[in-house]
Amino acid sequence: MIYLFVALGGFVGAPSRYLIDRAVNNRVESDLPWGTFLVNISGSFVLGLLTGLSLSNHLSSVAKALLGTGFCGAYTTFSTFTFETVRLVEVGQYLEATLNAAVSLVVGLVGASVGFAIGLAV
Repeated sequence: MIYLFVALGGFVGAPSRYLIDRAVNNRVESDLPWGTFLVNISGSFVLGLLTGLSLSNHLSSVAKALLGTGFCGAYTTFSTFTFETVRLVEVGQYLEATLNAAVSLVVGLVGASVGFAIGLAV
């Protein structure tokens, strides 16, 4: 039964990622992948929050499967982040590629940490 909740979360997470990515990239004129950045940072925060809630026993196993594994797993995208960073390198935008990788990592860790702290504090 838990597989259905993972699938349901993924069913919502993947289109959410696509819609947010498109909305951001249609509004921001930049070579940098701001849509993917926003999706991955917000997903890091949400997964951190869910982890904190889980560790403080405020999240059921069904909710963890639905929201953590299903939604966040389909919503966030390491492969697209990697592809877009490599694409920047391929077109000679080395500084942008480096900034994309470094800032995504640092801000993602901060987002996850803040979410985690909030989840534990609840």
